[in-house]
Amino acid sequence: MPFSPISIHTTLLTLIAMLAFAGNSVLCRLALKEDAIDPTGYTLLRTLSGAAFLATLLLLKTPQRARPILNLGNWPAACALFIYAATLSFGYINIDTGTGALVLFGFVQVSMIMIGVLRGSRLSIAEWAGISLAFSGLCYMLMPGGDAPDLGGFLLMAISGIAWGVYTIIGRGSANPLEDTAGNFIKACVPALLLTAALYPNLSMTAQGIILAAVSGALTSGAGYAIWYAVAGKLRVAQASVVQLSVPVIAALGGVVFAGEPITLRFTLASVLVLGGILLVTLRRNS
Repeated sequence: MPFSPISIHTTLLTLIAMLAFAGNSVLCRLALKEDAIDPTGYTLLRTLSGAAFLATLLLLKTPQRARPILNLGNWPAACALFIYAATLSFGYINIDTGTGALVLFGFVQVSMIMIGVLRGSRLSIAEWAGISLAFSGLCYMLMPGGDAPDLGGFLLMAISGIAWGVYTIIGRGSANPLEDTAGNFIKACVPALLLTAALYPNLSMTAQGIILAAVSGALTSGAGYAIWYAVAGKLRVAQASVVQLSVPVIAALGGVVFAGEPITLRFTLASVLVLGGILLVTLRRNS
């Protein structure tokens, strides 16, 4: 099925959303690589600033709300959101920006597809081939070698991707995605505060780290998600899926520009396998 044309306005908003998603990885890696903040503090401030931004946006949009804002969202989604944010922060201690984004994105897509299979969705041979190709790319990243990613960082990013996949699946049935996202962020502050209390002796923050975490929460997370929800309904399912393939690539370029990280041959080949496999499944399922 061919893609329908989209307007310049929609294209621009889509690009901004993808830059925001990639920006989450870049900002987190910068903050942790420079020891500007510890992962616990980063998780807390990102969650709090995201909740504050989305709650403010929601109240400005609908000042005469019928439902109390604290009743929005749900706890399973909020817990998945917290797990995603926390493991992302701890994972980016020892893994490059582009590699982390590729692992994250790969496991988001693969986990969502496999959840669909467990729920009864049937895949064609071509779709199974795409899944196998993507998974082989993720496995290739762990092959022994000097440029292999840190195993702990890889596993944490994989958990983060699975958690985001679960969060996305839970949110697919939302009738009011902006409201529920705001509610989920607010609820996610509870486990973030509990984590902070448990690891309080290890907290370490600088002004730079606080700013990076706040920007990530309010702009690349809160504003980015709001923009994406505004534009996603104007895209075909296949278009929305394919355009997200750009996120790991943008994140890798951001890592080169802002963190001085190289793009290795391992990352390039793994990207071809992972993104190519997911693209095969996406196009096949929407053809």
